[in-house]
Amino acid sequence: MSLTAIGLVIVATIGIGLFGLRISRTTSDFYVASRAVTPRWNASAISGEYLSAASFLGVAGLVLVNGADMLWFSVGYTVGYLMLLVLIAAPLRRSGAYTLPDFAETRFESPVVRRICSFLVFGIGTLYLLPQLSGAGLALQTVTGAPTAVGAALVAVIVVINVAAGGMRSITFVQAFQYWLKLTALATPIFVILLAWRSADHPVGVLESLHGAGAQWAEPLSQAGGRDHPLYATYSLLLALCFGTMGLPHVLVRFYTNPDGRAARRTTVVVLALLGAFYLFPPLYAILGRSFAPDLISGSADTVVLELPGRIFPGTAGDLLGALVAAGAFAAFLSTSSGLTVAIAGVIDQDLLRHRLHRLTGGDYLAVNSFRIAALLAVLVPYLAFNLTGALSLADTVGLAFAVAASTFCPLLVLGIWWRKMSTVGAAAGLVVGGVAAITAVLVNVIGPPSAGWPKALIGQPAAWTMPLAFLTVIVVSKLTPHKIPRGTARSMVRLHTPEAVDVDRGLPPA
Repeated sequence: MSLTAIGLVIVATIGIGLFGLRISRTTSDFYVASRAVTPRWNASAISGEYLSAASFLGVAGLVLVNGADMLWFSVGYTVGYLMLLVLIAAPLRRSGAYTLPDFAETRFESPVVRRICSFLVFGIGTLYLLPQLSGAGLALQTVTGAPTAVGAALVAVIVVINVAAGGMRSITFVQAFQYWLKLTALATPIFVILLAWRSADHPVGVLESLHGAGAQWAEPLSQAGGRDHPLYATYSLLLALCFGTMGLPHVLVRFYTNPDGRAARRTTVVVLALLGAFYLFPPLYAILGRSFAPDLISGSADTVVLELPGRIFPGTAGDLLGALVAAGAFAAFLSTSSGLTVAIAGVIDQDLLRHRLHRLTGGDYLAVNSFRIAALLAVLVPYLAFNLTGALSLADTVGLAFAVAASTFCPLLVLGIWWRKMSTVGAAAGLVVGGVAAITAVLVNVIGPPSAGWPKALIGQPAAWTMPLAFLTVIVVSKLTPHKIPRGTARSMVRLHTPEAVDVDRGLPPA
């Protein structure tokens, strides 16, 4: 039954993607949906791609094992959009860029800064794609027993088909549909469980699991799950999630699809409401899992959302609810992977493929075709990396991607938008220093993190020191190199902060 539900999600995803193909013809359609997506559609699409494997499966798994402190994942994922709304949403849309590297080159007038940004977009996107592929493999293995590589390959193939078919225009419809599917899939079993629990004469010990042996689990800032220095880890995690959101390439590229800066702000407000509604439910799965699936605490905790309906309702009812959850999980992997693929493919196309194809064909090629080749490469590299690294903790891996984003693109965007004295050398230095520090921490985590103490805490949650280091580097180097401030800074700042209703060239409302 779960396999049938997954099949229906795949058919619906491909069908909606092919519908997008009918109206995707130009380069602008493929990159930014011709900048014509309304706030409600865009908010649903952003929420669809943002709610990844880490949100659908990983948060519940982390709360199940590590307790109340992991609720900060849900809070941080949502608050990140508040930071984005206040600091960069409207100016970023007014920049007129297609991608993050486009923005960097326009603001700092430097191909070097652009190349560094391109490398980081590819790195962050690849790191974020790994848990999507891992989650897809885990979900398919849970419901069918198939090897994890099969689920990962299935998601990779579907994403390439959808992105190559219609680009941003196509996946906008797909992701909007998938948000509402995910919310329904996560909420329905919880409501059914709570109704059954309320009607039972003697509810099975859900509340009892929060006392006695479970007291430490329910207590904030405890060392449940073997965490060292929980206060530092909590603050570092919040920094990564709150400020890393504004550095995620697949999130930022969607704001380029709004008609103007005002629409970008309205989109962000709606996103906050949609994310808040979604994140009410994963912690409930974790709490119920303490009683109904305690074996998962020391086993595969990330599967608690998938397994809980069958544990509580053996038989047909459990199978139906489990099938619905499995469909929602697959929608999560597909929507986030699609957004990441578009962001990575845009960078590969513009900075790697297009010029080479132009030289090879003498200009006789279609830009859309180079984007499609880039989409294939954007998925192929993470898939190969997934087969080398194997299964990863979903939310932990995504948290590291947020830490890299917070340590690189966050300083670039915040200071680049709001500080006139930021120099080209300062921008490049901040990207390099923050990127090297955060990526080193990620590699140490993958290869073999420290076993205990401050080294484990600092490497496991690096944002609290890598992000301030990046900001400090930008400020100090920019102060030391005032002669490297871009000549067009004043004009760039006017463009970023002037509403679209005003003609920047004349300082008057357009005719």
